[in-house]
Amino acid sequence: MEVNNDLTEKGQRDKRLIEQALAGSQAAYGELMSNYEDSIYFLVLKMVRDKEEAEDLKIEIFGKAFLKLEQYTTQFAFSTWLFRIASNHCIDFIRKKRMKTFSIDQQDQESENGTWSLDIRSENKDPEEAFIHQQKIKLMREEVTKLKEPYQELVTLRYFEELSYDEIADQLSLPLGTVKAQLFRARAMLSDMLENSRHSI
Repeated sequence: MEVNNDLTEKGQRDKRLIEQALAGSQAAYGELMSNYEDSIYFLVLKMVRDKEEAEDLKIEIFGKAFLKLEQYTTQFAFSTWLFRIASNHCIDFIRKKRMKTFSIDQQDQESENGTWSLDIRSENKDPEEAFIHQQKIKLMREEVTKLKEPYQELVTLRYFEELSYDEIADQLSLPLGTVKAQLFRARAMLSDMLENSRHSI
Protein backbone atom coordinates (compact mmCIF):
# COMPACT_ATOMS: atom_id res chain seq x y z
CA MET A 1 0.00 0.00 0.00
CA GLU A 2 1.43 3.34 -1.09
CA VAL A 3 1.93 5.81 1.74
CA ASN A 4 0.69 9.41 1.75
CA ASN A 5 2.46 11.42 4.44
CA ASP A 6 -0.20 14.16 4.38
CA LEU A 7 -3.05 12.02 5.71
CA THR A 8 -5.80 13.54 7.81
CA GLU A 9 -6.54 12.11 11.23
CA LYS A 10 -9.36 10.09 9.67
CA GLY A 11 -7.04 8.91 6.92
CA GLN A 12 -4.43 7.81 9.46
CA ARG A 13 -7.11 5.90 11.37
CA ASP A 14 -8.26 4.11 8.21
CA LYS A 15 -4.69 3.31 7.19
CA ARG A 16 -4.00 1.76 10.59
CA LEU A 17 -7.18 -0.34 10.45
CA ILE A 18 -6.45 -1.48 6.89
CA GLU A 19 -2.96 -2.61 7.87
CA GLN A 20 -4.37 -4.50 10.85
CA ALA A 21 -7.10 -6.09 8.71
CA LEU A 22 -4.58 -7.23 6.12
CA ALA A 23 -2.58 -8.76 8.96
CA GLY A 24 -5.63 -10.86 9.85
CA SER A 25 -7.45 -8.80 12.47
CA GLN A 26 -11.19 -9.51 12.36
CA ALA A 27 -11.74 -6.64 14.79
CA ALA A 28 -10.16 -4.24 12.29
CA TYR A 29 -12.49 -5.46 9.54
CA GLY A 30 -15.39 -4.96 11.90
CA GLU A 31 -14.31 -1.43 12.80
CA LEU A 32 -13.84 -0.45 9.15
CA MET A 33 -17.32 -1.72 8.42
CA SER A 34 -18.77 0.05 11.46
CA ASN A 35 -17.22 3.35 10.40
CA TYR A 36 -18.75 3.30 6.92
CA GLU A 37 -21.72 0.92 6.84
CA ASP A 38 -24.36 3.62 7.38
CA SER A 39 -22.93 5.84 4.64
CA ILE A 40 -22.72 2.91 2.23
CA TYR A 41 -26.21 1.72 3.11
CA PHE A 42 -27.82 5.10 2.42
CA LEU A 43 -25.84 5.52 -0.79
CA VAL A 44 -27.08 2.13 -1.99
CA LEU A 45 -30.63 2.75 -0.79
CA LYS A 46 -30.73 5.98 -2.78
CA MET A 47 -29.77 4.03 -5.91
CA VAL A 48 -31.92 0.90 -5.58
CA ARG A 49 -34.79 2.24 -3.42
CA ASP A 50 -35.35 -1.05 -1.64
CA LYS A 51 -34.29 -1.58 1.98
CA GLU A 52 -33.76 -5.34 1.79
CA GLU A 53 -31.80 -5.11 -1.45
CA ALA A 54 -29.77 -2.24 -0.02
CA GLU A 55 -28.85 -4.34 3.02
CA ASP A 56 -27.78 -7.29 0.85
CA LEU A 57 -25.84 -5.07 -1.54
CA LYS A 58 -24.08 -3.41 1.38
CA ILE A 59 -22.80 -6.81 2.46
CA GLU A 60 -21.64 -7.61 -1.07
CA ILE A 61 -19.90 -4.25 -1.37
CA PHE A 62 -17.92 -4.66 1.83
CA GLY A 63 -17.07 -8.22 0.84
CA LYS A 64 -15.76 -7.02 -2.51
CA ALA A 65 -13.86 -4.14 -0.91
CA PHE A 66 -12.25 -6.40 1.69
CA LEU A 67 -11.12 -8.83 -1.01
CA LYS A 68 -9.49 -5.91 -2.85
CA LEU A 69 -8.11 -4.25 0.26
CA GLU A 70 -4.50 -4.86 -0.78
CA GLN A 71 -5.13 -2.74 -3.88
CA TYR A 72 -6.09 0.36 -1.88
CA THR A 73 -3.58 3.21 -1.80
CA THR A 74 -3.65 6.31 0.38
CA GLN A 75 -3.49 8.48 -2.73
CA PHE A 76 -7.25 8.77 -2.25
CA ALA A 77 -9.38 8.74 0.88
CA PHE A 78 -10.57 5.27 1.83
CA SER A 79 -14.17 6.54 1.76
CA THR A 80 -13.71 7.71 -1.85
CA TRP A 81 -12.31 4.32 -2.86
CA LEU A 82 -15.10 2.49 -1.03
CA PHE A 83 -17.88 4.67 -2.46
CA ARG A 84 -16.56 4.09 -5.97
CA ILE A 85 -16.78 0.34 -5.43
CA ALA A 86 -20.30 0.77 -4.04
CA SER A 87 -21.50 2.90 -6.95
CA ASN A 88 -20.09 0.54 -9.57
CA HIS A 89 -21.56 -2.49 -7.81
CA CYS A 90 -25.01 -0.88 -7.66
CA ILE A 91 -24.88 0.09 -11.32
CA ASP A 92 -24.04 -3.50 -12.24
CA PHE A 93 -26.84 -4.78 -10.01
CA ILE A 94 -29.43 -2.45 -11.53
CA ARG A 95 -28.34 -3.34 -15.05
CA LYS A 96 -28.52 -7.10 -14.38
CA LYS A 97 -31.85 -6.78 -12.59
CA ARG A 98 -33.39 -4.99 -15.54
CA MET A 99 -32.07 -7.60 -17.94
CA LYS A 100 -33.46 -10.47 -15.85
CA THR A 101 -36.78 -9.01 -14.79
CA PHE A 102 -38.05 -7.06 -17.75
CA SER A 103 -38.37 -7.53 -21.48
CA ILE A 104 -39.49 -5.09 -24.13
CA ASP A 105 -42.61 -6.60 -25.65
CA GLN A 106 -43.32 -3.93 -28.24
CA GLN A 107 -41.24 -0.88 -29.03
CA ASP A 108 -43.67 1.12 -31.13
CA GLN A 109 -47.03 0.72 -29.47
CA GLU A 110 -49.45 3.62 -29.47
CA SER A 111 -51.17 4.23 -26.13
CA GLU A 112 -54.80 5.19 -25.66
CA ASN A 113 -54.02 8.90 -25.47
CA GLY A 114 -52.19 8.82 -28.78
CA THR A 115 -48.64 9.05 -27.43
CA TRP A 116 -45.97 6.48 -28.17
CA SER A 117 -44.64 4.33 -25.35
CA LEU A 118 -42.77 1.15 -24.52
CA ASP A 119 -44.78 -1.81 -23.26
CA ILE A 120 -42.51 -3.34 -20.62
CA ARG A 121 -43.83 -6.29 -18.65
CA SER A 122 -42.45 -8.44 -15.88
CA GLU A 123 -42.00 -12.10 -16.70
CA ASN A 124 -42.86 -14.88 -14.24
CA LYS A 125 -40.72 -18.00 -14.10
CA ASP A 126 -41.96 -20.81 -16.30
CA PRO A 127 -41.63 -24.44 -15.03
CA GLU A 128 -38.17 -24.82 -16.54
CA GLU A 129 -36.91 -21.61 -14.95
CA ALA A 130 -38.44 -22.62 -11.61
CA PHE A 131 -36.61 -25.95 -11.80
CA ILE A 132 -33.31 -24.21 -12.56
CA HIS A 133 -33.91 -21.84 -9.64
CA GLN A 134 -34.45 -24.78 -7.28
CA GLN A 135 -31.29 -26.44 -8.55
CA LYS A 136 -29.33 -23.28 -7.82
CA ILE A 137 -30.66 -23.22 -4.26
CA LYS A 138 -29.67 -26.87 -3.86
CA LEU A 139 -26.20 -26.10 -5.19
CA MET A 140 -25.82 -23.17 -2.80
CA ARG A 141 -26.71 -25.37 0.18
CA GLU A 142 -24.14 -27.92 -0.96
CA GLU A 143 -21.46 -25.25 -1.34
CA VAL A 144 -22.20 -23.84 2.12
CA THR A 145 -21.29 -27.21 3.65
CA LYS A 146 -17.80 -26.78 2.15
CA LEU A 147 -17.16 -23.56 4.06
CA LYS A 148 -14.99 -23.79 7.15
CA GLU A 149 -16.34 -22.86 10.54
CA PRO A 150 -17.38 -20.33 11.71
CA TYR A 151 -18.36 -19.24 8.20
CA GLN A 152 -20.66 -22.22 7.54
CA GLU A 153 -22.64 -21.63 10.71
CA LEU A 154 -22.87 -17.89 10.13
CA VAL A 155 -24.19 -18.30 6.57
CA THR A 156 -26.70 -20.93 7.70
CA LEU A 157 -28.03 -18.74 10.50
CA ARG A 158 -28.22 -15.62 8.37
CA TYR A 159 -29.50 -16.85 5.01
CA PHE A 160 -31.26 -20.17 5.70
CA GLU A 161 -32.64 -19.55 9.19
CA GLU A 162 -32.96 -15.81 8.44
CA LEU A 163 -31.72 -14.56 11.79
CA SER A 164 -30.80 -10.91 12.16
CA TYR A 165 -27.21 -9.85 12.82
CA ASP A 166 -28.13 -9.05 16.42
CA GLU A 167 -29.73 -12.47 16.92
CA ILE A 168 -26.66 -14.22 15.50
CA ALA A 169 -24.35 -12.19 17.74
CA ASP A 170 -26.44 -13.12 20.79
CA GLN A 171 -26.67 -16.79 19.86
CA LEU A 172 -22.93 -17.15 19.21
CA SER A 173 -21.83 -14.73 21.95
CA LEU A 174 -19.82 -12.69 19.44
CA PRO A 175 -19.45 -8.92 18.99
CA LEU A 176 -21.81 -7.58 16.33
CA GLY A 177 -18.92 -6.16 14.31
CA THR A 178 -17.20 -9.55 14.23
CA VAL A 179 -20.38 -11.25 13.00
CA LYS A 180 -20.77 -8.75 10.16
CA ALA A 181 -17.10 -8.85 9.17
CA GLN A 182 -17.03 -12.65 9.07
CA LEU A 183 -20.27 -12.75 7.08
CA PHE A 184 -18.74 -10.38 4.53
CA ARG A 185 -15.83 -12.77 4.08
CA ALA A 186 -18.09 -15.85 4.05
CA ARG A 187 -20.33 -14.39 1.38
CA ALA A 188 -17.35 -13.46 -0.79
CA MET A 189 -15.93 -16.99 -0.49
CA LEU A 190 -19.32 -18.52 -1.25
CA SER A 191 -19.71 -16.31 -4.31
CA ASP A 192 -16.37 -17.55 -5.68
CA MET A 193 -17.32 -21.17 -4.99
CA LEU A 194 -20.68 -20.78 -6.75
CA GLU A 195 -19.00 -19.11 -9.72
CA ASN A 196 -16.63 -22.06 -10.05
CA SER A 197 -19.56 -24.48 -9.91
CA ARG A 198 -21.94 -22.64 -12.24
CA HIS A 199 -21.45 -25.06 -15.15
CA SER A 200 -22.76 -27.94 -13.04
CA ILE A 201 -26.29 -26.51 -13.09
